[in-house]
Amino acid sequence: MTQTEKRDMKELAGQRGSIYGLLATVYRREMTSDLLHQIKDPQFLGVLSDLGMELNNGFFKKPDKELLEDLAVEYARLFLGPGKHISPHESVHHKKEGTQSGQLWGESTAEVKKIIESSGLEYKTEYTGLPDHISVELEFMQQVILREEQAWQDDDKDTARLCLENEKEFVGEHLFRWIPEFCEKVITEANLPFYREMARLTRTFIEFEKQEMERHNSHTI
Repeated sequence: MTQTEKRDMKELAGQRGSIYGLLATVYRREMTSDLLHQIKDPQFLGVLSDLGMELNNGFFKKPDKELLEDLAVEYARLFLGPGKHISPHESVHHKKEGTQSGQLWGESTAEVKKIIESSGLEYKTEYTGLPDHISVELEFMQQVILREEQAWQDDDKDTARLCLENEKEFVGEHLFRWIPEFCEKVITEANLPFYREMARLTRTFIEFEKQEMERHNSHTI
């Protein structure tokens, strides 16, 4: 692998990690003022537009306070309940033969917990949720990709290859197994364009990741 190719891989890792990080923030909690300002940035809206996502259709013309209230209500309705809602946990959506599915703390929850802990990563002390929450899984991918990016920077091909193998396995065995279905439900149920378009972006990105990882087998590195 040439130095140019390594530099390209490092830049790609940085871009992928940023997307995973943003999506993790979107699903982690209700919209914050800081995140709203980041999303309203014309450069970010331009990136979304390039990906076929349109948010700038008058939605952001409301005052920030009103917009934050609307988005908080939508987030709670979609993901928290207490009534009918779309669970943001893998175990509820990931159906595996011979195992219980459709409930919290399923087999996939234990699998994700083991993967995260065996990677040496730790949960933030204030986090009290489940390991297979969508925001945790996306942030886990972000952290692995940050390790990959640093490995390319350090010219550590073995570590970079290991990171890529871990990323491919996690996307194939976990993210791709449930997030597209989850996103379809959000697209159908969302009243506001923000979460509908974020779900479209998430689904498109995860499907693209799966395709690219299958196309570029890590053994070619």
